[in-house]
Amino acid sequence: MFQLRVYEWDDPAAHPALSREHCALVFGEVRGRRSVPVRVHSECLTSEVFGSLKCDCRDQLERAQSEIARHGFGVLLYLRQEGRGIGLANKVRAYALQALGADTVEANELLHLPVDARTYDVAAAILRELGVLSVQLLTNNPEKVGALQRLGIEVERRIPVLVAANPFSASYLEVKRRRMQHELPSYTNGNGSLPDANPSDRLTGS
Repeated sequence: MFQLRVYEWDDPAAHPALSREHCALVFGEVRGRRSVPVRVHSECLTSEVFGSLKCDCRDQLERAQSEIARHGFGVLLYLRQEGRGIGLANKVRAYALQALGADTVEANELLHLPVDARTYDVAAAILRELGVLSVQLLTNNPEKVGALQRLGIEVERRIPVLVAANPFSASYLEVKRRRMQHELPSYTNGNGSLPDANPSDRLTGS
């Protein structure tokens, strides 16, 4: 059973379409503990509510909750940074460009928007408020590790959160691997086609 805490954060640098309210799902006792499993997760309305298969966000959210529960304690920070920080309306505009052939990076660039506008000041502040001394970060994104470290959070190690691709998400995951340096397996095979989803791919490493 997770305890839900809601925090209000006023970030003048954030996109005006984003919410000021952020959530922490806390499992077990984390105050004063080291090596706390932590997932810093950004909101994705399209997959987590409406079931879009274009990304792996919902799968990563559920995988992280399972891993934290399995560990016996931990924190899932749910940041209201829709569309990598550009807001829902711009995310849907980017979707339209992707339907015309742009990848996720190109779509943001065509809209003259940052490829990734997220910030993690609120994540660091919440972890300090919860009394977490050091974390094991559940992420495939090395930039999140660096961002938290720059904000004074001790990251002891990164724990991958790998989920299966499907025919709709494989190209998205390949762009994250190839263009955004996420630590992911290749989602193309030798002839350039995209892999089918495989339940055996749902692994979490150490």
